[in-house]
Amino acid sequence: MMKLDEMQKRLLLEVADLHAVPEGAYNIRANSQSAGRQSTANIEIVPKTEVSGLEIRIKPGTKNESVHIPVVMTQSGLKEVVYNDFFIGEGADVVIVAGCGIDNCGNQDSQHDGIHRFYVGKGAHIRYVEKHYGSGSGAGKRILNPVTEVYQEEGSSVEMEMVQIKGVDDTERATIAELAAGARLVVRERLMTHGDQRAISTYTVHLNGEGASADVVSRSVARDHSYQKFDAKLVGNAACNGHTECDSIIMDQGRILAVPGLEANNVDAALVHEAAIGKIAGEQLIKLMTLGLTEQEAEEQIINGFLK
Repeated sequence: MMKLDEMQKRLLLEVADLHAVPEGAYNIRANSQSAGRQSTANIEIVPKTEVSGLEIRIKPGTKNESVHIPVVMTQSGLKEVVYNDFFIGEGADVVIVAGCGIDNCGNQDSQHDGIHRFYVGKGAHIRYVEKHYGSGSGAGKRILNPVTEVYQEEGSSVEMEMVQIKGVDDTERATIAELAAGARLVVRERLMTHGDQRAISTYTVHLNGEGASADVVSRSVARDHSYQKFDAKLVGNAACNGHTECDSIIMDQGRILAVPGLEANNVDAALVHEAAIGKIAGEQLIKLMTLGLTEQEAEEQIINGFLK
């Protein structure tokens, strides 16, 4: 295990809740280099040879194990593209923790583009957590562009938690999913932008098999002059159920665009989209201020509760 400096350790804590080397399988990437890697009897992590990235193979029936693959960047001007492929065997049930933290104290932009592909076997279940975080006092931007592709076989289940709360100047998140019969996808996105930050989230989910279901929900806060776009499309190609929801708080001079997309190609495809954008209610602020909080403290309490 490569020795990490204090800033790299802090970034690991922010994006992967790691205080030390994790148990189980892991690959920690720091400034485009592997800082440590470990496979287990059931989970094999192998570096790609033609491009930068990993192949993670999880054996059928693997239970109660985890994979950590966080990325930290502290070098200003560093730009990278990483390709990680996950092969989850039939009947497996695992947790996968990714995420990227960038600390940029220089004048050049730092950028990480991560392309993750998940091939989920029959009856398998994964919980995938991806957190993004930025810090640093430099004028250079912190840029993150994740692409997530999910291919689910019959009866599989995928739960995804996408979190970006602080410090990322520019991000374009693209998620594509293909669901076979009886497959289930649940996405929970939490996002906050401030300053002049920009965040684009695009989801395209194809419900191809009978009984497939998807539930994609985004909660976000846009502050200062930041801009957000939530573009979610469900394509029902069979008797299926799909739901997307955008619930957003707008503050200051922020801007938010919610784009619904529902395409039913089967008479029994049941698809729903909901969207709500608004400011913090005055009565909420007044109630908290009567308890002794300042207006700013009351706003922070409301936002923290909303994004939990």
